[in-house]
Amino acid sequence: MRQGSIPGTRGRVRPLTVLGDPVLRAPCEEVTDHGPELAALVEDLFATMYAARGVGLAANQIGEPVRVFVYDCPDDEDERHLGHLVNPRLVETGGMVVRGPEGCLSLPGLEAGTERYDEAVVTGFTVTGEPVTVRGTGFFARCLQHECDHLEGGLYVDRLGGWRRRRVLRRAARAPWNSRRTAPGAAGPS
Repeated sequence: MRQGSIPGTRGRVRPLTVLGDPVLRAPCEEVTDHGPELAALVEDLFATMYAARGVGLAANQIGEPVRVFVYDCPDDEDERHLGHLVNPRLVETGGMVVRGPEGCLSLPGLEAGTERYDEAVVTGFTVTGEPVTVRGTGFFARCLQHECDHLEGGLYVDRLGGWRRRRVLRRAARAPWNSRRTAPGAAGPS
């Protein structure tokens, strides 16, 4: 991305992967080439995130199993955080554990109260290979943790227990975007 350009304007909107796609469950590979293909991927991630009205998007959510995510997310003080991270690592969490509403573009229309730390620090690189450290609080800390989970093959539903987890998975099984749905009246998974 050039300095001062609007992220995503040169990107193309890609289809989102949804729950059930194996690419969401496998740990992503390290990025080794900081060339034009990576820059194009970051642009596509921004374009897709904005089209889907999200606040963060990991590369595996568009079928690319590499360690990259983008974000355009406010914190609890409504300060906007805009950027991307290549080969990110969640290096620190702290503060209070807060249960808050969390959704995911790979589980469209669903959300559940999910526990996350309200402070997070992530290190990584820019698209050009420059080291960067990103610190987040509140909702932005939640976003950073959520996207790092994606790159490890995790989803927010993995952090749920009991009835919250069962409810989200039951709704996902009946969702119109779920290609594994059973026809009305057919026997399905319990």
